Amino acid sequence: MTLRRAARAGKYLVLSVAAFLSLFPLLWMFVSATNSSVDVITGRILPGTHLLENLRELHATTSITRALWNSFRNASVATIASLFVCSIAGYGFEIYHDRGKDILMRILLLSMMIPFAAIMIPLFIMVGRLNLLNTTAAFVLPTISTAFLIFLFRQSARYFPTEIIESARIEGLNELGIFLKMYIPVMRSTYATGAIITFMAAWNNYLWPLIIMQSSDSITMPLLISNLIAGYTTNYGMLMLAVAISVLPTIIVFLLLQKSFAEGIVSSVK
Repeated sequence: MTLRRAARAGKYLVLSVAAFLSLFPLLWMFVSATNSSVDVITGRILPGTHLLENLRELHATTSITRALWNSFRNASVATIASLFVCSIAGYGFEIYHDRGKDILMRILLLSMMIPFAAIMIPLFIMVGRLNLLNTTAAFVLPTISTAFLIFLFRQSARYFPTEIIESARIEGLNELGIFLKMYIPVMRSTYATGAIITFMAAWNNYLWPLIIMQSSDSITMPLLISNLIAGYTTNYGMLMLAVAISVLPTIIVFLLLQKSFAEGIVSSVK
């Protein structure tokens, strides 16, 4: 019994250390947002009194409000559009299953191996010819359909009861009605999983906005933070505050959907 307790205590100790090491950079970032630049450089790990000063300087030197709004708008639109398109595709791949769709699905999965840098220039040329630079549409269109999300919804659709579909068809419900009224409510956890993944990826996207957002009015949070680092001197207290503000939306989204996120991952890998 003593050995079992000792083993359990050892496991909790290892997990506690691992949790602390994982959370410490995040905690240090929030603490540094309250310190001056000199305190951050010297490695101060206690909260300071420069939070309001950093906030005033951040508002005075950057368009933080506009960047937050642009990031939130772009990420929200990209998330909603991606979930709608990819869920329909995943549903269709599985419910209307045949050999041709299996081959197409393999091709889609192979496309995940192509780095974004390889298609960046053709995408930029297309967006430029469509006069979509500095717009949300330019941000959303390249990510509106991803092989990973389609695969996620396809895997989840495998466990959607086909008896429900057959019963609905007998009752006279059309295919779109089945998808909207039956599939979506049952797959809420998968939608939550896709929402977290897509929102975080869109919010933290740096390279594509750097190319297409060519005016100060369309700047996003990753671009704003990059601009803070690009000067001759860096105010690290203000920089840490900007990073902390940028991280908060993704933390909130994850905390709100974390339970459904776990359920969606489990259901998709059964």
